[in-house]
Amino acid sequence: MCGAELKNLPEGVQRVAAELQRLGHPHLPQMLDDAARTAQQAADALGILVGQVAKSIIFRRKSDDAAVLVVTSGDRRVDEKKVEAHVGGKIGRADAEFVKSRTGFSIGGVSPVAHATPPVTLIDQDLLRFDVVWAAAGHPHGVFPLHPSDLQRLTGAPVVDVVQAPVADTPAPQVAA
Repeated sequence: MCGAELKNLPEGVQRVAAELQRLGHPHLPQMLDDAARTAQQAADALGILVGQVAKSIIFRRKSDDAAVLVVTSGDRRVDEKKVEAHVGGKIGRADAEFVKSRTGFSIGGVSPVAHATPPVTLIDQDLLRFDVVWAAAGHPHGVFPLHPSDLQRLTGAPVVDVVQAPVADTPAPQVAA
């Protein structure tokens, strides 16, 4: 992607592209035809498993109002108690205004990099199940591919367990004859 093409992209995507280039990441953002505000929408648009979507969830640490970014697989749910143990305090949900003011991105397009104010960041270890994952690139239509271990290099964040245990398939009940 050349400079002229970058200038035609939304501001958030330009910021992410510039940060990825600065950090030496080999893949620049791509724009999807349709918005991918949810992990399922992104997976459908990219033709990948929903778990391969590296979703970025912002929480608000209550003690100091810091943004806490959790990057996890699209098929996992964050365990807030585990996050609290890693960030040293209670967290709460972040509303759209908080997310936009702290990250510079709107919900549905929060990238793991290029935040307006650097957040406390955690990367869930379940992302390491995949060779390639896709993350938001600063806009609901913007995404970029990477190896899950690249998230640690790009963000400097630890890889930890911050999700609820996946629900195991339950066997069908046995019917007595």
